[in-house]
Formats: sequence, structure tokens, C-alpha cells
Amino acid sequence: MREINPSAEREPRGTSADPQRDETQAERADRHWAELLQELRVAQTGVQILFAFLLTVVFQSRFTELSDFDRNLYVVTVLLGAATTGVLVAPVSFHRLVFGRRLKPAAVTWASRLTIAGLVLLFLTMAASLLLILRFVLDDRIAGWLVGIMALWFALCWFFIPLWSRTRHTLK
Repeated sequence: MREINPSAEREPRGTSADPQRDETQAERADRHWAELLQELRVAQTGVQILFAFLLTVVFQSRFTELSDFDRNLYVVTVLLGAATTGVLVAPVSFHRLVFGRRLKPAAVTWASRLTIAGLVLLFLTMAASLLLILRFVLDDRIAGWLVGIMALWFALCWFFIPLWSRTRHTLK
């Protein structure tokens, strides 16, 4: 049986890492978990719709018109979509399997890492999906340029701006 340190749960108020918040470590973990769940709800819905779309493509009559490259691209895209779905659902599984074990701070840390991995996989899935679709309707060079532009846009919005803001506005 695991021993629980009672003093760890009764951390005094005002000892948070963020001096502007008056919350215990447990309250902070609860708040972070709630915020993370809200973020995951948005990402999971989009990923599930995208993955469902990808799964139906193979059953379309024009699928037979795809070149070998495009069929391979389709397989890679579906695998990326599956990996993205798996990693973005993982925080829910993680939480459920450690629920009641007083591991909320660890669950928040792992869920956050999994969510970031999921965003990277979603980035790759979106780029591959766009390439697959645009190669089918446009010239390969134009499709490549448009996917590159969109990939830069996603990277800017999803990674560079938040990281820039994080470094520029980090609490001291």
C-alpha cells in the first residue's frame, strides 16, 4: 500500500509558482486539467472529422485514378491521422487509468506532452491531407507551393506565435 504525505495536500495558500494566484498545488493541477480538457475538445473534434473523411476516401470511385505516389501518400496520411487520434485521446485514457491515485499533477504534465505531440502530428496530417487533395485537382508544382504556404501558416499560428509570446511574456 502506498503512503500518502498529508502535508503535500495541505500546502499553504499563496505558495503557488504563480504569485498572482492564491491556489494550492492541487487546485492548480485541477485548473490546468480543466483548461487542457477544453483544448483537447477542440482538437479532438477536428481530428475525428478529418480522420473520418480520410477513411471514406478509399471507397470513392475516383480512388482508382490515384497514382502509386498518391496511394502511398494516402496510406501515410491515414496512418498520421490514426496516430494523431490516438495521441489526442491518450490524455483521457491516462487520466482514467490513474484516477483516484493522487497523480493529477503528473497526469497534467503527461497530458500536456501528449497534446503537444498531437498538435505536431495534426500539423503533419493536415499537410499530408492537403497535399493529397491538391495533387488530385491541381498541377503538382502549384499543389506543392500551396501546401508549403499552408504548412508555414499552421506553424506560425500553432507554434511560432505562441512560443514567441511565451518567451517574450514569461513571468519573472
